[in-house]
Amino acid sequence: MTEAASRPRVVLGVGGGVAAYKACEVLRRLTESGHDVRVVPTEAALRFVGAATFEALSGNPVHTEVFADVPEVPHVRLGQEADLVLVVPATANLLAKAANGLADDLLTNTLLTARCPVLMVPAMHTEMWEHPATRDNVARLRSRGVVVAEPASGRLTGKDSGKGRLPDPAEIVDLARLLLDRQDALPRDLEGRRVVVSAGGTREPLDPVRYLGNRSSGKQGYALARTAVQRGAEVTLVAAATVSLPDVAGASLVRVGTAEELREVMHRTAADADIVVMAAAVADFRPTDRATYKIKKTDRDPDPIALTRNPDILAELVQSRVNGQVIVGFAAETGDSAGDVLEHARAKLKRKGADLLVVNAVGEGKAFETEDNSGWLLSADGSERAVALSSKSHMASDIWDAIVALIEA
Repeated sequence: MTEAASRPRVVLGVGGGVAAYKACEVLRRLTESGHDVRVVPTEAALRFVGAATFEALSGNPVHTEVFADVPEVPHVRLGQEADLVLVVPATANLLAKAANGLADDLLTNTLLTARCPVLMVPAMHTEMWEHPATRDNVARLRSRGVVVAEPASGRLTGKDSGKGRLPDPAEIVDLARLLLDRQDALPRDLEGRRVVVSAGGTREPLDPVRYLGNRSSGKQGYALARTAVQRGAEVTLVAAATVSLPDVAGASLVRVGTAEELREVMHRTAADADIVVMAAAVADFRPTDRATYKIKKTDRDPDPIALTRNPDILAELVQSRVNGQVIVGFAAETGDSAGDVLEHARAKLKRKGADLLVVNAVGEGKAFETEDNSGWLLSADGSERAVALSSKSHMASDIWDAIVALIEA
C-alpha cells in the first residue's frame, strides 16, 4: 500500500457562511496531521474563500459542480472512497438539503453517496439555529446516524451574540479524529441526562504570587465534556485554575481556582445531575496560612510551610449522592514500595465508593500535559478493563461507553 493510500481520506465540505474562513484552519490541522483532504465547497462558500486557498492548503483540486472532471465521476466516487465527510460550516440551507436528500451540487451529491461517518458542524445566527425547521432537520439527520455537532455560544456576525457560533477549529478536528478512530457515529445515548464534569488542577495560594498546584492541563476532562455534549447530554464543565483551553461548545462553563471553590461548585451543580465525573486533579493539601504580601527572600532560612488537608470532594459527593446518580472518579498513581498502580487504585475505589474509577499511571510524559492517555477502568462490581494508549478524546469515548453500560445495567 502506498503512503498516499494509507492516509485517512477526508472530504471537507464548506458551506456558504462567513465562518467558511475557519475551514482553512481545520484544513491545515488535518493535512498537517497526515490526512488526505479533498475540499468540496458550495458556490456560496467560494464568495468567502477562494478555490486557490483550498487547493494550496490541501494539494488537491477544488470543484463545486458534478460536471467537473466527469470521467472520474466525482459526485459518486468522493463519497464512496471517503473515510469521513466533514462539513464546516454547515449552514441552515445545507442542513435542510441534507435532511431532505437534495443533490444539486457536488457537496450534496457526496453526502448522499457517503457510507462513512458524516460530521456536520453548524454555524448560523441564533434565530436560525433555534427555528423549528432547523431543529427538525437536525433531528432527522441525527436519526440517520449523522453527527451534527452542537454549535458554540459567543460573538456572531456583526454585533450579535448567542448560540450558533462555529466551535474552535481544534475542537472540530478533535471530534473528526474521534469519528475516524471509531469508524461509526457517536450514539445519542446521553440525551435528557444532566452531566457535571470537573477538569484541570486546583491552585492553593501561599501568597499573592505563589501557590501549590499540579501539572494537570484539563485536556482529559475537556474531552469528556466535549464527548458528552455530542452524545446529547446537558453538560456543566467545572474548570479548575490550570486550564487554558478553548471553551467546549455546547457546555456551560464554571471556573474555579482552589479546592474549596471546586468543592462548593461541585456540590451545588451535582445536586440535580444524573452523572458526575470528577476528572479534576484536586490538591491534597493547602497552606495553612496565606500571606497577604509576597514572601521575600532573606538571609535566614525560611519558615517551614504548614499544610492543611483539603476536603475529599469525591468521597463527599458519593456520601451526598441522590438516588440513581452515577459518580465517576479519577486516580493518578505512580506506585511505590507499598503497592503498584492498580493496587493503590483498587484501595482508592473501595475507600471512595464511586461507581467507576478511571486510573492513570502518571509520571514524566504520562497522562499530564500530553495529547494521549491510557489506563484502566475499575468498576464497583469488581470488573476491570485496560484502556490502550489513544487520544484523550478516544479515551473519553471509552469512558462514556462504560458509564452508559453502568446506567443500562
